[in-house]
Amino acid sequence: MSAILLYIEDDREIGSFVLEHLRERNYEVKWLRSGERALEEVTGCQLVILDVMLPGLDGFTVGQRLKRAEPGIPILMLSARTAIDDKLQGLQFADDYVTKPFHPDELVARIEVLLRRTGEPSREPVKVKHLLVYEAENRIVQADSGEEIPLSGKQFHIFMYLLRHLGQIMTKEQIYESVWGEPYLEGDKTLMVHIRYLREKIERDPASPEIVETIRGLGYRVRR
Repeated sequence: MSAILLYIEDDREIGSFVLEHLRERNYEVKWLRSGERALEEVTGCQLVILDVMLPGLDGFTVGQRLKRAEPGIPILMLSARTAIDDKLQGLQFADDYVTKPFHPDELVARIEVLLRRTGEPSREPVKVKHLLVYEAENRIVQADSGEEIPLSGKQFHIFMYLLRHLGQIMTKEQIYESVWGEPYLEGDKTLMVHIRYLREKIERDPASPEIVETIRGLGYRVRR
């Protein structure tokens, strides 16, 4: 199965051209015209293609946020800015920097190199306690009884973020910035409320959670 790519480009002509070429190579592509939802949409993707000149948040800011939230995902910068200072700024967090204009075959070759370097994750379901979680296009959480557990978009993204960092303690700030795409404000209860609802759906006993653990004073963790 081909990799899923997150493509962030505001220019419709360039975006359509790249999208068509990548789909011809059997890649599944999520195309965003700004970086506002990048942290939410990156879930399930294996690589990010990112323009620098974007409306609102610029590509450097978006890329830095993505790399903090998902350190393992390769980022390929795609930009008309050819100055060495821009390239050096991009390569502080990005894995490759391609300048426009470019040949689509070169773009695909660079994508393939980055995917080989990082390795595509298994599309097999993740087994956590009594749950099977299908990360890719299905986005299904299933109990060992076979019953599917419906999660809201935010609940799923929170759960997947913790699963992608299995065994690691993730702070409230890291989780919130990844899922909502904006800075966490101390005292905000939004994440806590969503995790409570998530536990009510996936835990056998939400009052004594075994899957999504609270690490007092630090954040949350999922262990197998």
